[in-house]
Amino acid sequence: MSIEVKNWIDKGGIEFLRKIGIERNDVVLDFGCGEGHYTIPLAKVVGESGKVYALDKDRYALGKLRETAERESLNNIEIIPAETRIPLKDNSVNVVLCYDVIHYEKNRERIYKEVYRVLHKDGLFSVYPKHYKDDYPLMELASLSLEDIIEEIEVVGFTLKKRMFLNCLHDDYMNECQILNFRK
Repeated sequence: MSIEVKNWIDKGGIEFLRKIGIERNDVVLDFGCGEGHYTIPLAKVVGESGKVYALDKDRYALGKLRETAERESLNNIEIIPAETRIPLKDNSVNVVLCYDVIHYEKNRERIYKEVYRVLHKDGLFSVYPKHYKDDYPLMELASLSLEDIIEEIEVVGFTLKKRMFLNCLHDDYMNECQILNFRK
């Protein structure tokens, strides 16, 4: 684990997540969690009475997340090996994080509808849309502007409430990022 990732997990990620609106006792879904660079600090912010669902299709990354959670003695994380279908009940979570993953998906509307389904009324959908047209274009977002991404999320029923420019962890290094917070 790099020093930047360690600092993020121990302090920076906790501060970041509080800034975007994560609170103690929240039930959060980290959609596309990877190795857990957001999942681990999420578990610390929501505390023992909160819950973090960590969903990803990469079983190797989920194994690394499990090891980190055990090393950190975090018992409020449930690991979910899945792709697009979210195996949670309707209206069952307060917050969904979708950070640096939507560029992999051709049918993003399916993800947005699933997120809408599992979020409580007025739930928070926080998106970090890395790799769109003006930010290191890649894969399915390469031809989309940030405004295009906002529009496709709002079409599903979400409302953009806040844009934040913050430093966040991207892969294993710190990066300036634009976070979009939507409400159901």
